[in-house]
Amino acid sequence: MHILVTGCAGFIGSHTTERLLRDGHTVRGVDCFTDNYDPALKRASLRDATANPGFELIEADLVSADPHALLQGIDAVLHLAGQPGVRDSWASGFEIYVQRNITATQRLLEAAKSTNISRFAAASSSSVYGNAETYPTTELAVPQPVSPYGVTKLAAEHLCTLYAKNFGVPTVSLRYFTVYGPRQRPDMALRRMIDLSLAGKAFPLFGDGSVSRSFTYIDDVVEANLAALLSESPSGSVCNIANESTASMTELIALVGDALGQPVQLDQLPAAAGDAQRTGGSSALAAELLGWSPSTSLESGVLQMVTWCRDEAELAQR
Repeated sequence: MHILVTGCAGFIGSHTTERLLRDGHTVRGVDCFTDNYDPALKRASLRDATANPGFELIEADLVSADPHALLQGIDAVLHLAGQPGVRDSWASGFEIYVQRNITATQRLLEAAKSTNISRFAAASSSSVYGNAETYPTTELAVPQPVSPYGVTKLAAEHLCTLYAKNFGVPTVSLRYFTVYGPRQRPDMALRRMIDLSLAGKAFPLFGDGSVSRSFTYIDDVVEANLAALLSESPSGSVCNIANESTASMTELIALVGDALGQPVQLDQLPAAAGDAQRTGGSSALAAELLGWSPSTSLESGVLQMVTWCRDEAELAQR
């Protein structure tokens, strides 16, 4: 298959692109290398992909690029591009979230109406749930985002469902729950915790450590992406991509300390606005519709991530 991957240089995008290429697919990757973190790190994440003759990189912003040209000759779409992060989505930061999470998605969906693509799989987020009423949270729960970021991801998800119902675009939205692993964004809590600990610095802990998350390892998320692209799930589907085993920040800190062989130093700070107190998703629907379920334990995933971060730190010092 010839697959369009938007946000191909990002954490999830680069891992999925590599896997698609290994499986014999050809990939047209699109990325505008935004500065939400160092673009050089994103380019480094594409090093293996760009060496593959089956990969084509287009540097373009989905807010202004011609989506019809991007979709020409494409069999399926994996739409991962977007503006991430909860804390920067407030106040004046909101506009860029609207553009990159809502407008970009709508433009791509509008162009997809006139194609024969077999699947339009789009990245959503557990942030759409906010503080859910039940755990593990199923897709039947009423979304109640507690951040502007979550609002924009929910809007993009609704657009996917609308284009499926009204125009037959074969969409599936994937609600990722706290994805972690090698090449995780530097601003993400787990990556910062490990990097700061390796540098002998304290990790800023917002709140009392009781916040809990479903942590989902990158390899499992890549498998979910492939399943979404290749499955015959009903158009307009929405699926949680979650490891049902949750952990609090206090528990995560202990796991990281064990993997590092040293305690994590903490800088205690007040809780941040927009952070859900708890996330925990049921993956039952993904198992039913996509044939997917996670297989990586948090202990194993944290150990692999610590090993990778340590290797990166040693390379940087050479």
